[in-house]
Amino acid sequence: MDYALLRKIPLFADLTNDELDLVSKLIVHRKYPKNTLVIFEDDVGNCLFVIKYGRVKISRIASDGSEAILAILGQGDFFGELSVIDGLSRSASVTSIDEIELLMLQRNDFMEIIQSIPKIAITLLKELAGRIRKSDHHIRSLSLLDAKGRVATTLIRLVEDIGKVKDGMVYIDELPLQRDLASIAGTSRETISRVIKRFEDEGQCWMDHNTLIFNDFDNFKKMNS
Repeated sequence: MDYALLRKIPLFADLTNDELDLVSKLIVHRKYPKNTLVIFEDDVGNCLFVIKYGRVKISRIASDGSEAILAILGQGDFFGELSVIDGLSRSASVTSIDEIELLMLQRNDFMEIIQSIPKIAITLLKELAGRIRKSDHHIRSLSLLDAKGRVATTLIRLVEDIGKVKDGMVYIDELPLQRDLASIAGTSRETISRVIKRFEDEGQCWMDHNTLIFNDFDNFKKMNS
């Protein structure tokens, strides 16, 4: 496996070539078409998944069939770690937004790796701490902010998770569907459309086809945090 590819993944970024060689021998590749259920909530979990390319949504389904989207993950992100760590069932469902390719590590293999290479466990803990902080901030926004603030918080989180920087500007390529944004923000599709249009009118961002662009993302974050 290409070491440069593995080093683009935060979980493996600081490994030596020998350590990467150990990891690469245990990795299995699997591709999934767009809109495919990769993990179903409450299934028994025995794999850690790392996204080589594409995006997935992490969600929970209520008894009435409604979907609550918890996060959207992209290239280099991982999921399925909780079940791998504690051996219990999956805590959420995972669905591909695009065509995706995943790198998979079986639970027994991953546990052996983190015992052999402790720095992976330390990186994993840092990543999990970052996710908890983001979740705490998002929960506060849902309970304390108005609709505009909730939409802004959702866009900020998407930029931090799947945004790209080019020529000094920040892009969210292939902006998720309004129904998915509404689920994350805890509001309606109509509100999502109205608030994004308001941000455009204020010159804070603009849409180019299905890409949302921020000319000054730091200022947007400062104004809306």
